[in-house]
Amino acid sequence: MDHNRKIIYLAGFLLAMPLALTSYINSSTLQLYISKEYLGIIYVIASLLTIIGTFKMPDILTRIGNRKTTMFLSASFGISLVLLALGDNGFIIIPAFILYFISNILVFITLDIFVEDFSKKSAIGGIRGIYLTIINLAWIVSQVISGTIIAKSSFRGIYILSALFALLVGFMFHILLRNFKDPKYNKKPILKTFKFYLRHANILRIYLINLLLKFFYAWMVIYTPIYMHEYIGFSWSEIGIIFSVMLLPFVLVELPLGRLSDKIGEKKMLLVGFSIIGLFTALIPLITIKTFWLWAMALFMTRVGAATVEIMSESYFFKSITEEEDGVLSFFRNTYPVAYIIAPLTAIPILLLAPSITYLFFVLGAIMLLGILLTLRLKDVK
Repeated sequence: MDHNRKIIYLAGFLLAMPLALTSYINSSTLQLYISKEYLGIIYVIASLLTIIGTFKMPDILTRIGNRKTTMFLSASFGISLVLLALGDNGFIIIPAFILYFISNILVFITLDIFVEDFSKKSAIGGIRGIYLTIINLAWIVSQVISGTIIAKSSFRGIYILSALFALLVGFMFHILLRNFKDPKYNKKPILKTFKFYLRHANILRIYLINLLLKFFYAWMVIYTPIYMHEYIGFSWSEIGIIFSVMLLPFVLVELPLGRLSDKIGEKKMLLVGFSIIGLFTALIPLITIKTFWLWAMALFMTRVGAATVEIMSESYFFKSITEEEDGVLSFFRNTYPVAYIIAPLTAIPILLLAPSITYLFFVLGAIMLLGILLTLRLKDVK
């Protein structure tokens, strides 16, 4: 069991590398073909298709199994990255990005199933803390090297390197875990999944908490690199280093907090996390000068809050369900694409009507405080 977990930890790291290398440059790549005011429309289309995919996951898993599904999605992820590297017009780049978006979200659903299958219920907080820490380590490593790669080979080099990581995972699953026995996946119709969440108020609340966190990520991923590069004046090399500092909390705090949640519950730490996110996000527009460490520390603090919310929401959710409830898991994972629908649609009118892009961060900070209200109504799970 420990050996199998190590395989999934490695797969999580390898798949997080291409995602982390490319996430903060995708908006700049797409901006070559569509203006920043309407950039979010591409994310909305990709997100809608991803949500459809999440609802189809139980059928796919039942038909071909989790291991083969992981292989297929890893290969699709890799192919999309190759197309993003080699494409030279919007008719290639935009569909490739949509395939990239869909496949990377769905493949992490398959890894979630492996993690839960190889975990003991009583230790889920600690195990998921290790898993998330390993994934987030990939984000830090990727940001350290991304600026150098961009400087030497532009965005194309980033996408090619990322494709190699994704294709390696597909090959790895072709060789390993051949003896994995799939659990029986409960194929709940969409309406029944909705009813499940409505009947279980705390699971619905943790879903909304996770949705708020993914909303924060979506907003920051799409607009922060553009803001820092075009308005503040940081180079991509500088942004890469700043982002590597920014992401350190995900490695430093998630593992100890995951273990702590197994002892004291998640509610108190969720309150702390949302308070930190809201405060420091609202402070970002007040930093108008190009000062490396000032930006690094401000963004670092937003991620201290985000890392706290992330591990607490993950731990709470997985303590509340069983691995067979795949429809429930897929619905929980659709917070990422749902956030990529809501965040751009919220940001577009602000960009069109507000006098400055800085207002995006004031609004985002205020929205994050809604997490405190949701958390106050949450009951700790045993």
